Amino acid sequence: MKYILVTGGVISGVGKGVIASSFGTLLKSCQLDVTSIKIDPYINIDAGTFSPYEHGEVYVLDDGAEVDLDLGNYERFLDITLHRDNNITTGKIYKLVIEKERTGEYLGKTVQVVPHITDAIQEWVERVAQTPVQGSSKPQVCIIELGGTIGDIEGMPFVEAFRQFQFRVKRENFCVAHVSLVPLPKATGEPKTKPTQSSVRELRGCGLSPDLIVCRSEKPIGLEVKEKISNFCHVGPDQVICIHDLNSIYHVPLLMEQNGVIEYLNERLQLNIDMSKRTKCLQHWRDLARRTETVRREVSIAIVGKYTKFADSYASVVKALQHAALAANRKLVLVFIESCQLEQETLVSEPSKYHKEWQRLCDSDGILVPGGFGSRGMEGKIRACRWARENQKPMLGICLGLQAAVIEFARNKLGLKDANTTEIDPQTGNALVIDMPEHHTGQLGGTMRLGKRTTVFSEGCTSIIRQLYGNPKSIEERHRHRYEVNPKYVPQLEEHGMRFVATDVDKTRMEIIELRDHPYFVATQYHPEYLSRPLKPSPPFLGLILASVDRLPQYIQRGCRLSPRQLSDASSDEEETYVGATKLMKSLQITGTTTPTNGISRNACRSSNSSTISTVSSDIEGACGGVGVGPTTTNGHGEDIGKE
Repeated sequence: MKYILVTGGVISGVGKGVIASSFGTLLKSCQLDVTSIKIDPYINIDAGTFSPYEHGEVYVLDDGAEVDLDLGNYERFLDITLHRDNNITTGKIYKLVIEKERTGEYLGKTVQVVPHITDAIQEWVERVAQTPVQGSSKPQVCIIELGGTIGDIEGMPFVEAFRQFQFRVKRENFCVAHVSLVPLPKATGEPKTKPTQSSVRELRGCGLSPDLIVCRSEKPIGLEVKEKISNFCHVGPDQVICIHDLNSIYHVPLLMEQNGVIEYLNERLQLNIDMSKRTKCLQHWRDLARRTETVRREVSIAIVGKYTKFADSYASVVKALQHAALAANRKLVLVFIESCQLEQETLVSEPSKYHKEWQRLCDSDGILVPGGFGSRGMEGKIRACRWARENQKPMLGICLGLQAAVIEFARNKLGLKDANTTEIDPQTGNALVIDMPEHHTGQLGGTMRLGKRTTVFSEGCTSIIRQLYGNPKSIEERHRHRYEVNPKYVPQLEEHGMRFVATDVDKTRMEIIELRDHPYFVATQYHPEYLSRPLKPSPPFLGLILASVDRLPQYIQRGCRLSPRQLSDASSDEEETYVGATKLMKSLQITGTTTPTNGISRNACRSSNSSTISTVSSDIEGACGGVGVGPTTTNGHGEDIGKE
């Protein structure tokens, strides 16, 4: 087993996750089996109770583990399936050691950081490195990312553990890549290497010497700076890899390959890679990176969320949209909209922000309502769902987005004005969304319905979303929720046009909804973004993108395959009208995709003139009227902790 430890210096968030993923991508392209481990030095057992503003989104694995978003990078880059133990935290290690002490496994000895904690870390790494992550084949290389920066007090036990570990596994099986920032102050106009020198000195003081120094910078670094880092950090010039800010993260593995990383690792770790086959390495990545550069036509998607202040809060959602947009040969334009700015209270207190956010929503090609926790911004999500439903705007709801869509439909189609979720109003007279008692144990961490679960499509049901998946009887997707649609109201909702096209295996939990008489109004209780891959986009996201550019009917007619014309950037494609697309959907005899009877185009709100949105309900009428576009703002988020 070969080990590559990736550490960080100067600042956190310097890009260790992408660098670690890129190492794995390069080695996997050389026909090596690769696994990954992420170490988070915080004392939390896992990331499940974090606010998204702490470390970004909480990523969910097949086995239900709630982990750091970097594990999502590993899975997407390497197309592997990681497990709970691939994420190590200080809390997990100390819990393991304390439990052993309580059962007498240390035979009365004093339990200390060295050797007991450090030994536990090494044993954990060795054990997890042997666990298959793709099929049944045993990994050959393990990429380990140590979170935080060198010098952090909470990370010192892990650094000491790896100082010992390098001798435990021998030098030819272990190497260190140190990722450091090379700042470019505007005052001087030249890159500064002193922070990197100090960071490497700190690392060496801990007993680890970097084999590779990966320099992150805003702009490309010249040869002179590279040689200076080589000279003062005691590494060869070929061991200094410069990675500047790129248009797409898909270029990072390619840039690392150009810098000779494969050759160096092959020699340093004795990997025995057949270098004669190098030309075939990374061909898929080259094609993907090339497509990100050449695509021209845009598709704009509005993400109506609660945590838009921090883009990493929706990292997997954004990646899934990018995968789908690239598959449809479109350049993704994201519009982050703070859901609380769409609410009536904002119209009264800050009318300018209210109108600006509604204008941005109206100008988008499609809408995505992602998951979330707590009451803040919920009414804004509900109002966005209503606008998408009434104006034939393609929409995808995820988790809380499904619940918001159901509540909105019950209020405005069934006449249940007090319809709500018990998460927000436990005393509501019409609880459309209720909690799941068996998953509500009084603790927040790890008590939701988590991990990969089977979703079964209704028998004899022909639906858009099922066709996008390839017409299977069932699918498996990852979940993370504590509340569900109240099955008592399902018959009433279906009578008025909301279709529940899939449930769980027991047919008691609603998993997918579709709306009749709408080009694309789909919501899922599960999180499809977790299984999206760069070369295999998630079907619900691909459906949203295609519907947003009026290409979904053609895609379905061709058996869910993209035609060369659909992939073309030819401007003549724009001549095809939405009416023609709707007629095609009717010819497919897909229930619930007939032409809207009110004759309103789904693009009706793109004009800044308020008269174009006269069909919107009276409480939001005029929201798009003649205002400019301003920056998104946010309210407080103290209540938005993992409690759905």
